[in-house]
Amino acid sequence: MKIKRNNIPDIHLNLNVRGLRPSATLAINELSTKLRQQGKHIYKLGLGQSPFPVPRPVVEALKVNAFQKDYLPVNGLPQLRSAVAEWHYKRQGLDFRADDILIGPGSKELMFMLQLVYYGDLVIPTPSWVSYAPQAHIIGRHVRWLQTNAENNWMLMPEELEKLCSQDKDRPRLVILNYPSNPTGRTYSIQQLKALAKVAREFKVILLSDEIYGELHHQGKHISIARYYPEGTIVSTGLSKWCGAGGWRLGAFAFPQSLNWLCEAMAVVASETYTSTSAPIQFAAVRAFKGGTEIEHYLAKCRRILSAIGKYAFESLKQAEIRVAKPQGGFYLFPDFSPYKEKLNKRKIYTSEELCGMLLESTGVAMLPGSHFGRPPEEMTARIAYVDFDGARALEAAEQYDPTKPLDETFLEIYTTNTVTAIDLMVSWIHDYFAG
Repeated sequence: MKIKRNNIPDIHLNLNVRGLRPSATLAINELSTKLRQQGKHIYKLGLGQSPFPVPRPVVEALKVNAFQKDYLPVNGLPQLRSAVAEWHYKRQGLDFRADDILIGPGSKELMFMLQLVYYGDLVIPTPSWVSYAPQAHIIGRHVRWLQTNAENNWMLMPEELEKLCSQDKDRPRLVILNYPSNPTGRTYSIQQLKALAKVAREFKVILLSDEIYGELHHQGKHISIARYYPEGTIVSTGLSKWCGAGGWRLGAFAFPQSLNWLCEAMAVVASETYTSTSAPIQFAAVRAFKGGTEIEHYLAKCRRILSAIGKYAFESLKQAEIRVAKPQGGFYLFPDFSPYKEKLNKRKIYTSEELCGMLLESTGVAMLPGSHFGRPPEEMTARIAYVDFDGARALEAAEQYDPTKPLDETFLEIYTTNTVTAIDLMVSWIHDYFAG
């Protein structure tokens, strides 16, 4: 395939990139913004961006360190690597050293580099985050999908992993676990984590535990699988979700010492690509990972608000006979409209992409089709990111409500108006066109 560039000679497009589209989450965000600029009322439930501001102490730390201009070590600022290691120990009891931590410009970049240096198959439970598989395709890695189902709340069952690994016991594999999950909002129980860890250990699987939403577990009870399989688990985190700093672009991988060879290989790639992560951001991140009372209070309020919205959205969709699992963390729902599939088909809606297109056109609600998350196109699933509201205003208002009680619908209607309205519009659309 050739691309014309005016007077520039034709170039050949890498076969691994041909056919790939821009990231679905970024594309829906840009489309939503464009439609809003055209004067249309759009409810942005597509991009999973934290609605909350960066905690004040972290912002102050960035201001103080704005003058930092030097290239930092490839693996990351030593103080930051120590802070991340201490964070993992305090939160999960995980015994990482500073030398086990690799800092990068977002966990997304680190995941790409891991796939680049690792030689085995990439195993992804589906539904999964939209960028895991495209990254593998760009690199030329083989992707093995592990199907999940609604009956198990879209979670990977240990017997499914065991079945795959048993087909070729010695084959090297990298399995990605993301929980609380994007796109479902579900998480694993301790028993499930132990069972998955047992299978992973038996077949010497490397686990990449993407715990970017861990601190947004709605009850503050996230558990890392690295507790039960420390020798084979890489833990991924960053500032984008729990710290509200997606645009700051800072991620961190924590490696067990047995996998330091992977960390070293990734650092080599980093040295020849991005060199080092932004210096001011790294210095500010030290403050974030050191935590403290103010940040804990911030996290508690974020969880409280997200839990209330998730519960409202879940109950509203369920009452409309849309299949959906109750979210336990993060800010996502993965509704299944299949009870209306026959009626949708009669209106010439045969795929999840057509369903989301029709919803956007009819209601102004922008969300992503399940097919972007590895599900079959004809399956009527979609992902909702319930984040279209002013997080700073909601956090301030939450201070006035009794902290021992859940936030009520009055709070949600006032301070998360767009999200509540979007859910109500979806439910009304179903009732008006398909119910009965």
